[in-house]
Amino acid sequence: MVDRVRAWHPEVPLLRESYHAELDHAYPVHTHDDWAVMLVDRGVVSYALDGGAYYAAPSAVTVLPPGIPHDGRSARAGEGYRKRVLYLGGEWLSSETAARIARRPTLADPQAMTAARRVHAALRHPGDELAAEHWLLAVREAVLAHAGSGIAAAADAPLARRLRALLDDRTSESFTLADAARELNAHPSHLVRVFSQTYGIAPHRYLVTRRVDTARRLLVDGVRPAEAAVRAGFHDQSHLTRHFRRVLGVTPAAFATSGGRMP
Repeated sequence: MVDRVRAWHPEVPLLRESYHAELDHAYPVHTHDDWAVMLVDRGVVSYALDGGAYYAAPSAVTVLPPGIPHDGRSARAGEGYRKRVLYLGGEWLSSETAARIARRPTLADPQAMTAARRVHAALRHPGDELAAEHWLLAVREAVLAHAGSGIAAAADAPLARRLRALLDDRTSESFTLADAARELNAHPSHLVRVFSQTYGIAPHRYLVTRRVDTARRLLVDGVRPAEAAVRAGFHDQSHLTRHFRRVLGVTPAAFATSGGRMP
């Protein structure tokens, strides 16, 4: 097989690198400074970690803690594998959680799988970094629960209202959940939990719907889709089109040419 790799640095807090690889390579024992969250899309990888022997397969998320030696190879002789890895800063989770995950690196949790896949899906589209950040926080929650160190959800409507006010004030601006957390003096995961509890929608989806609504009003006023996208806070027209169609069921161009009337 022909080895293929791609690596880049997404503009998402704590996400240092996204790495895609299709290869047949045996990694020697090594360590790295980052957390590695791995999806295997094809084949099976066998590896040793902290004295244990494990397999990484398409049916689970594999989490490798920083600083702990491990290796890796195809579990099937003569066959390669395809994987996607998210490398996260060592501060993503505590050293205590790292020690627990080293003994239980496999998450066969459908919600963890969905969250990890949605991170990668969001990273494919410029402008969806906030969604990637959200789903990374969901992966973090799944890892904490798997390690037995999850945090019980607590209602906090006042904090949710403060976050909603911030989102309403900065609808067209680019910012991260980490930025909002620093301003509101709360952890990003807690912000997502209390906002979702209070309003029944995740912060990043709320922000997208506000931006779609802004773009809709601009289109009704005769603003061209490309300009409406930028003024509403989208990365570009294609970014607006993807979300506008998902929310309203029609493209911005079709909406604009209809005279602002939904079919």
